[in-house]
Amino acid sequence: MRQVSEYSAKQLTPERLMQFAWGYAIPLIIEAALKHCVFDVLDAGPKTIEQLGRETGASARGLRAILDALVSVELLGKEGDAYALVPESAQFLVSTRSSFHGGIFRHISAQLLPNWMQLDETVRTGKPARSVNRDKDGPAFFEQFVEDIFPMSYRAAQTLGDALKLSDVRQPVNVLDIAAGSGVWGISLAQKSPHVRVTAVDWHEVIPVTRRVAKRFGVDDRFRYIEGDIQKVDLGSGYQVATLGHILHSEGATRSQLLLKRVFDALSPGGTIAISEFTPNEDRSGPPNTLIFAVNMLVNTDEGDTFAFSEVRSWLHDAGFGDVRLLEATAPSPLILASKPMVTCH
Repeated sequence: MRQVSEYSAKQLTPERLMQFAWGYAIPLIIEAALKHCVFDVLDAGPKTIEQLGRETGASARGLRAILDALVSVELLGKEGDAYALVPESAQFLVSTRSSFHGGIFRHISAQLLPNWMQLDETVRTGKPARSVNRDKDGPAFFEQFVEDIFPMSYRAAQTLGDALKLSDVRQPVNVLDIAAGSGVWGISLAQKSPHVRVTAVDWHEVIPVTRRVAKRFGVDDRFRYIEGDIQKVDLGSGYQVATLGHILHSEGATRSQLLLKRVFDALSPGGTIAISEFTPNEDRSGPPNTLIFAVNMLVNTDEGDTFAFSEVRSWLHDAGFGDVRLLEATAPSPLILASKPMVTCH
């Protein structure tokens, strides 16, 4: 009863619930704006509906509706009849900029929403309608997806390279990039030193994307590739660094533990494993994005989830790693680092 009275004192209204009711709308509006190049066109300067219509080919009615909505959530500004970028959209939604983060929105309607539309049935059964990392179409999904999310990990990967002091090395450093995708982790480490050599592991359908992006960044001559299932292929051995960038959440607890043991075996003594993940707090009360992403794993994978630091730490210890630690990075969560112990003489 006290809880009810506290809410009454705050003059409880349904406003927040009504915002949730339309929560799907803004991502779809951003997707439409990106597909019609609205942010790219406005990067040249403020424009009216008529000017935008001529440059994008979109209808005046359609543009007015989405542009006014974007103004209302402060992703665009408006002066008179002209619409303009604001600092946030200029930084993150102009596709020609290296800081572009709009790629994920290109996949909202066609790839992400269909499984979410069956959430009620998935909650009942505990199984998704389609598992993107087990389904025969899974590789094709990631082939389209991985390059668009490259910027989400790039700065964190650069932070990792700095923490490993790769710019100071004077001898070869072999990096194992598990589920390489766009190659963002291996590429970032290779940019730190000409002594870095990267082995990128991913599905046959995804490796061409990794090759293309590595070539674009001018480090492809220091990459080699292993095609296949990360749980089954021969990873090799003798690596000083292994990266697992946003892969444990789709593998689930059991497969993640098996994967960590495989990586442990592939690393040289003293080697470092670096894990990037959406990590909830220990009582799973937040942060919201991480727990919403856990539902995304529910609707898209058989066993995927998000895992607290203590869970991952225990898996690492079980696999044989020591010195488990956090590295603050520009990412949804800190990176988790651990080391393979050095061989000691008895």
